Amino acid sequence: MRESLYRQIQEFKPWNEQEEVDKEVILHLLETQEDIFFRSNLIAHMTASAWVLNRKHNKALLAWHNIYQALTWLGGHADGEEDLLAVAMREVKEESGITRVHPITENIFSLEILNVLGHEKRGKYVPSHLHVNITYLLEADETEKLSIKPDENSDVRWVCLPEGFHTQEKWMAERIFEKLRQKLEKLG
Repeated sequence: MRESLYRQIQEFKPWNEQEEVDKEVILHLLETQEDIFFRSNLIAHMTASAWVLNRKHNKALLAWHNIYQALTWLGGHADGEEDLLAVAMREVKEESGITRVHPITENIFSLEILNVLGHEKRGKYVPSHLHVNITYLLEADETEKLSIKPDENSDVRWVCLPEGFHTQEKWMAERIFEKLRQKLEKLG
């Protein structure tokens, strides 16, 4: 599976300079960091995220993240799993309560390396590190009941596009959400 992910990333066509640079770093990390899929790698580890759209593709499912104190897309740590699409789908279900979600495409939608500041989780200090993130584009039924995951988020909601992209911290809004908005716009 690691080879399959490596190949997918190699074949990924970067949208902008951020993706171009991050793609090279991610490939290097996959080549050199044996434990990149585990949180035990305190410098950088793999995560998977999802842009979950409703069936009309005019709303995105976002959650208020307890650690980041921001409205973010859903996702989480690989924790040893190398099938990152499966990780993204699992995390969406766990973090939002929805049960029916499917990929719009199995291709990588976006990739990014995200800074995570040191914080406390479950009573233990987690040092600053990098999330080596792969994002997938998923679809779900917006009428399905949502529920929070109290240890991770305090709100889960469907946000009309493109308004949802303007509620984030400046760096996230300019570098990541604007890129994702442009990509969604291109999909039509």
